[in-house]
Amino acid sequence: MKPGIFPNRWTTSASWTSPGSDNVTLSTLNTGSALPVPAQSSFTAATKVTSNGSPLTPHRYYGDSMPFGSKEEAYRNATTLSYLTAEQALADFAVLITNLKKNLSAEGCPVVLFGGSYGGMLAAWMRLKYPHIAIGALASSAPILQFEDIVPPETFYNIVSNSFKRESSSCFDTIKNSWNALTSEGQKEDGLKQLSKTFHLCQELTSVQGLSDWLDSAYSYLAMVNYPYPSNFLMPLPGHPIREVCKKIDGSPAGSSILEHIFNGVSVYYNYTGEVDCFQLDDDPHGMDGWNWQACTEMVMPMSSDRNTSMFPAYDWDYSAFREGCQEDFQVTPRPRWITTEFGGHDIEHVLKSFGSNIIFSNGLLDPWSGGSVLKNISETIIALITKEGNTFRSLLLLNECDKSRVSDEYGYAVACAHHIDLRASSTEDPDWLVEQRATEIKLIQGWIDNYRKKMKATFEI
Repeated sequence: MKPGIFPNRWTTSASWTSPGSDNVTLSTLNTGSALPVPAQSSFTAATKVTSNGSPLTPHRYYGDSMPFGSKEEAYRNATTLSYLTAEQALADFAVLITNLKKNLSAEGCPVVLFGGSYGGMLAAWMRLKYPHIAIGALASSAPILQFEDIVPPETFYNIVSNSFKRESSSCFDTIKNSWNALTSEGQKEDGLKQLSKTFHLCQELTSVQGLSDWLDSAYSYLAMVNYPYPSNFLMPLPGHPIREVCKKIDGSPAGSSILEHIFNGVSVYYNYTGEVDCFQLDDDPHGMDGWNWQACTEMVMPMSSDRNTSMFPAYDWDYSAFREGCQEDFQVTPRPRWITTEFGGHDIEHVLKSFGSNIIFSNGLLDPWSGGSVLKNISETIIALITKEGNTFRSLLLLNECDKSRVSDEYGYAVACAHHIDLRASSTEDPDWLVEQRATEIKLIQGWIDNYRKKMKATFEI
């Protein structure tokens, strides 16, 4: 391997390539350790004629796309990690698309981007940054507004908390009260030892903080993957996993302590298969090492928790403490305003209306990241699709108004779901509203392609 060059892995499926087809879709993959089932498979299967290959490309520093030859070398220090940025990842995608189209003798093919979560952010940003490379983007659950002074920092945890409260108010209350019980137990003599035993930890705790973070992660991820059917996206989980967690918490045997209730609940997330004997708190089952670096450099997303609305411990966003933590962990100082400087964010309506087109922002209001996404139609070609437990509609209102709104148009009427469910593979268990949402997305994307064809035809005729 030459200095400064690394192999960037990508894959495509020949089953999605049909002779004479002349479009390319690209999945801008998210953080994680491996290539998943193709995110846009639902769309490719539904529009067989539109795909001339559906490549998936992982983000540099994730999966097998490792600079410097290995993860150990790539993650060695701030110098080797300095090439892990959204801007460089987008450049990777641009080069891949250009080369792929040339190799397929498909230079005139339109490209549509698909991405969910951070991948959705990349899809939207790439459409803005490289409009000549891709004709449009489906940005699912893409929190491009989750940055400084744009959305309230308590938004994320409020949505997580509401997802639990809507299943069971007693479950919500038990979780809310458990943090004080956790702290109190940890302060006792042999309290950390007892906590380690209660939560079946592989190693004895040295502080309560690691256990608190472990629980926080479980609740947050559960809200993200609260799908109506079993899934294995982050962990093996049943359908409606928050419902199952709350059943365990509420249904714990009489005489159980509040922390035993909590352990029974989070075991649904961390050990649904029953195969785990003990838990490693410092394990990284979600492959988030790279994201932790990005969160400390450019993806600075302020978070806080409100004591009146959240089931999490109350705290305010403290940039100084956050900066100190990043300097300690990575020897780097965050740039909290860089992303909005690079891609826009403040006055997003003006930015998108003036410089963007052909972007779908799809969100389920049960997804905690929906609060940082675009929930308002910006123009005729920049559309917000929102779901809330029923049908799909083209949205118009801000997050705190969405639950109150009942808007109907040619695409239907209100709805909600979890994290980028529309990009998951089609299933016979898909609810009707999800099938409807995908049909709406396909209709919009097909319109982009048709318009592109008309413009290309007119150009050639001239």
